[in-house]
Amino acid sequence: MDAPRHRPFWKMPIMWLVIGLPLASVVAGIALVTIATRSGGADVVRDDVRRVSQIQTADIGPDARARSLGLSAVLRTDDGVLEVIPATGEYARTAPLRLLLQHPSREADDIELDLAPSTTGWRAERTLDASHDWVVQLAPGDGAWRLHGRLPRQQHATRLAPSLAQ
Repeated sequence: MDAPRHRPFWKMPIMWLVIGLPLASVVAGIALVTIATRSGGADVVRDDVRRVSQIQTADIGPDARARSLGLSAVLRTDDGVLEVIPATGEYARTAPLRLLLQHPSREADDIELDLAPSTTGWRAERTLDASHDWVVQLAPGDGAWRLHGRLPRQQHATRLAPSLAQ
């Protein structure tokens, strides 16, 4: 009988498993860490949030002010025009308003507009991408009050109201 021949280790299938599986898991781990760090934070809230004793706190003063004034409005978008029509409450009708349209997942696609007063409310000429939802925030220039809403995709109007319940 002949003596067994020694084959090089790279020609043995079991050695590819011994070396290949740990190496593949290291490469996959590095790829996951890279993807996680480049994507940024998952926090899409633009408010100033402070952390005190592991509790997050945010200023809800503008929301409380909007509630006490009884403010609500309707945002309408059609034919390249964004229009805010006051529904309830007393507004300073000569002052412009700041409209923030937040993309649900990409901060780079957020839109911030100044709406000029018009005969029916406030308006700006801007075409809005209707292929996804928008998180809407409306406030005066000084940020004294704040209204929130959500504009679902393919919808042309939404109600804006204080985020605090009556």
